[in-house]
Amino acid sequence: MKSILMVGVGGQGTILASKLLTQGLLAEGYNIKMSEIHGMSQRGGSVVTHIRFGEEQVYSPVIGKGKADVIIAFEKMEALRYLDHLTPNGVVVVNDLEIPSISISTGDKEYPQGIIEELKKHAKTIVINAGETAEKIGSQKVVNMVMLGAVIGKMGLENIDWKKLLTENVKPDFIEMNLKAINAGAELVK
Repeated sequence: MKSILMVGVGGQGTILASKLLTQGLLAEGYNIKMSEIHGMSQRGGSVVTHIRFGEEQVYSPVIGKGKADVIIAFEKMEALRYLDHLTPNGVVVVNDLEIPSISISTGDKEYPQGIIEELKKHAKTIVINAGETAEKIGSQKVVNMVMLGAVIGKMGLENIDWKKLLTENVKPDFIEMNLKAINAGAELVK
């Protein structure tokens, strides 16, 4: 059984990436459960997706504290917020991006400093710049596909037919760009 926690901020495409991952795992014949939590996601709130899969029956989608094999964080503060869900031998893949919450934007709080260093103190941490990678591919809109690629690369899921899944879920004009983003994301974590 493998457990992946995907965390981000509303509007980053975390849920789309999670749904594509889930469809890919289903297509490969894995037993899988997925659950998404998105409080105030349209306003920049926290978005969390729990994905559990394996050869045997999966009974619950919820990943408890200390049970995630991988945390894929679309934003730094979200990685820190959910770090307690990681297994002792787990890995955090974090996008080096700051998105201020509403309380930070209004000046009530400050964005925490030293998040990457804090993550590295507690877990094996891979830091990527998904925005820079997406920009090189041609659009910031594929950051979520770069992050999906990071999951794919970290979990060794390259054998799934991602092009077919994109063809079924993305407008035809954007299939190749999204596929490039997935491949680039997989390379970033190797």
